Amino acid sequence: MDSLYSLIDKLEETSHLTKEEWVFLISNRNGELAEYLFQKARHWQHHYYGNQIYARGLIEFTNYCKNDCYYCGIRRSNQNADRYRLSKEDILECCQIGHGLGFRTFVLQGGEDGWFTQEKLESLVESIRKGYPDCAITLSIGERTKESYQRLFQAGADRYLLRHETADSSHYRRLHPPELSSENRKQCLRHLKEIGFQTGTGFMVGSPGQTAAHLAEDMLFIRELEPHMVGIGPFVPHHDTPFAQEAQGAVELTLFMIGLLRLMLPKLLLPATTALGTIDPLGREKGVQAGANVVMPNLSPTSVRKKYELYDNKICTGDEAAECRMCLSRRMQSIGYELAVDRGDFCMAAP
Repeated sequence: MDSLYSLIDKLEETSHLTKEEWVFLISNRNGELAEYLFQKARHWQHHYYGNQIYARGLIEFTNYCKNDCYYCGIRRSNQNADRYRLSKEDILECCQIGHGLGFRTFVLQGGEDGWFTQEKLESLVESIRKGYPDCAITLSIGERTKESYQRLFQAGADRYLLRHETADSSHYRRLHPPELSSENRKQCLRHLKEIGFQTGTGFMVGSPGQTAAHLAEDMLFIRELEPHMVGIGPFVPHHDTPFAQEAQGAVELTLFMIGLLRLMLPKLLLPATTALGTIDPLGREKGVQAGANVVMPNLSPTSVRKKYELYDNKICTGDEAAECRMCLSRRMQSIGYELAVDRGDFCMAAP
């Protein structure tokens, strides 16, 4: 037992563990050890960000996707998906509503939809940048060329989210069709960092076939990449995918990994994800208490919320934007935190 605690102490002191140490720590975790970890995670969370939880206004602007990832409800071959695209005017209206509610980061998330050409995306980013110069613009639109990323950055985008999902290439192959590769996804992340984006990655916890060794690879990759943001959430199956009958990921393990991430890279922006709130009514609160410091209320029109269904039983699909914001504000206050109204950039302060 002492060796488990000493590994957490070592992680806090050095931010490095070997693969074998990661596997041992993850495989032998328990409730008492988790609370020890979460206390340390909260220390660093407060050290860099106080009790501020940053709200990102999420705009899910298209559920068309050219990819066919086996876990995703908007995968290309799902003929039952009710497809939609928001117009530029729709998206700008979401920004207007969000800005009025105090949001200072907009996250444009969508499938890899070729209808939104490079030129359309650049025009959209430029319009948001011009209309809301005090806001950060985050994109989450998949794998693109380095030139495409560069042009989006020059158009005014600040941040980019691209979850690597799993760092182990054989496990990646189990979750994705042959035309997608783990190495290309990792290379995209390296390009984003080189260009100057505040870069976010992440992985699913409890995805089909995942082992402690796979999670160890995730932690080693994230340590090497040193992203600014890491979004992790439990795997939640979708009824129209090949993984419909697979077991969902565990809240307990997801929280443990959030705590480990906070300890390994203390300045990280770490979301308490919607998926976590979907499988546990208090999932987002527990995520914050494990070390997370970001939440992402939905600014998408309520008419399309249910259609952006990456997994089953997604929460908050019927709430208006103002309801989402006020609900989350109350939830954060109930555990001693405040929903911040600024951009919530990555902390550049020295250790």
